[in-house]
Amino acid sequence: MRRKLLWFFGLLVLVLSGGVLLAHLARTRIQVGGPGGSGERVPVSQIDHASYDWLLQKYVDDRGLVAYARWKANSADQKALDDYLNHLGTANLLAPASQPAKLAFWINAYNALTLKGILREYPTTSIRQHTAVVGGYNIWRDLLLWVDGKQYSLDDIEHGTLRKMNEPRIHFALVCAARGCPPLRNRAYTAQDVTQQLDDNARQFFARPENLRLDPATKTVFISELFRWYGTDFTETPEDQARMLRRYMPEVEKLAWFDDPTVGVSYLDYDWSLNDQQPASK
Repeated sequence: MRRKLLWFFGLLVLVLSGGVLLAHLARTRIQVGGPGGSGERVPVSQIDHASYDWLLQKYVDDRGLVAYARWKANSADQKALDDYLNHLGTANLLAPASQPAKLAFWINAYNALTLKGILREYPTTSIRQHTAVVGGYNIWRDLLLWVDGKQYSLDDIEHGTLRKMNEPRIHFALVCAARGCPPLRNRAYTAQDVTQQLDDNARQFFARPENLRLDPATKTVFISELFRWYGTDFTETPEDQARMLRRYMPEVEKLAWFDDPTVGVSYLDYDWSLNDQQPASK
């Protein structure tokens, strides 16, 4: 009897595993650009972000919210975004390039590809509606951008490329189309300005009460849940992360209490609703 039960459960696990594998293999994948790109390979530093910069100025407001409905209705500007993403594909990733040029390139690529993915699904109320865990389309892994003859998902760009560059301030720049994310800049990142842009982003991020609240009476820092997930990219403990990031917070001169050994950190709920200028009714 025991042998039969073991055989039955073994068969069940095999069937379920096979089903998961088939669902994984059959899921939808969206390819952006093509393996050949649209021109001769050039160093990352020579990629032109001007057309993307123009689109951001047209469709992103000073709160970092996107006019998705207006952009979706403009086929010429959708094509302009496609052309820019295709242009990114012409980068020669093996050619020498500075760290700032690489940061600007990949941050722009991540944010532009996210915009493409949301415009494809729009109208929608949250990116989480398009992130299937098992089988089905997951925008973070299945929306694929061709760059230098290789496909990169959003996860590949964030975790496999940018996070390995040891610049944790990228977390103030990567925008996954949620209101809990850092606000989307309405200008493209550039090699010349990316360092200052990342500093400005950090200050803007912590200026929002939904990302930072302080209680000196209880010596508690209430901070975005973003740091539950990525805080160790900055430093090891939540308390040390708060101390490291203090310089970007409002009224920094009043935050000496961060150095108290009893200071505590709690996480604020993350808002996954779409960063839409005109949110759809739920």
